[in-house]
Amino acid sequence: MSESSEQCVPDAPAIQRLPLLQLILVGLQHVLLMYGGAIAVPLIIGQAAGLSREEIAFLINADLLVAGVATIVQSMGIGPMGIRMPVMMGASFAAVGSMVAMAGMPGIGMPGIFGATIAAGFFGMVIAPFMSKVVRFFPPLVTGTVITSIGLSLFPVAVNWAGGGSNVAQFGSPIYLSIAALVLGTILLIHRFMRGFWVNISVLIGMGLGYLLCGLIGMVDLRRPGCRSSRRCISACRSFTWRRFFPCAWWW
Repeated sequence: MSESSEQCVPDAPAIQRLPLLQLILVGLQHVLLMYGGAIAVPLIIGQAAGLSREEIAFLINADLLVAGVATIVQSMGIGPMGIRMPVMMGASFAAVGSMVAMAGMPGIGMPGIFGATIAAGFFGMVIAPFMSKVVRFFPPLVTGTVITSIGLSLFPVAVNWAGGGSNVAQFGSPIYLSIAALVLGTILLIHRFMRGFWVNISVLIGMGLGYLLCGLIGMVDLRRPGCRSSRRCISACRSFTWRRFFPCAWWW
């Protein structure tokens, strides 16, 4: 074998190990994007169903708990389940339109959404082994069109949040629109004029800049819903018990 053929072939980008700082930044962006997507779905569904702030917060907590369990199953694998890759699972926007429609139907509401989600989960587990055989029938043109359709269906939600959210006295205020435009503009400018690793963390930079600006002008409130003071929030956290967290656990 010649000397040239014995040269080491560089690793593919998917299996290269980035420097520690880049790993931290990319991982932080991945977590923030997952978290934003995970809480966006219960926020949309909860508002469509007319739930209270406390009920929406409970729905978000349940969503994050299940997302964490699914992440462990996918990353580590349990028997035949799991892709055994370092991925973070979250809520999917594919069924948001259907769930919003169900939330407004009399006699269906949230129980119907939960039942349909459970049934769809079992159906997905049944057809999952066969998806690798039919994936060739879904070229990028098809999948791209579906993703674009999902994004367009969620466009009114994005505009609503950019205006300050529902039930806001000053909906469409210039300050809300300016912050949304700043975040979006920052991401687009980074993609247009910068190269390399900066493009990979463009969303993180835009989110961080928007969050920093909101903090400076007093629009960030870290208290939980219903807490009127920091002392009350701290006492509520200290009252946490595993009995309340797992009310149906077998060991109680």
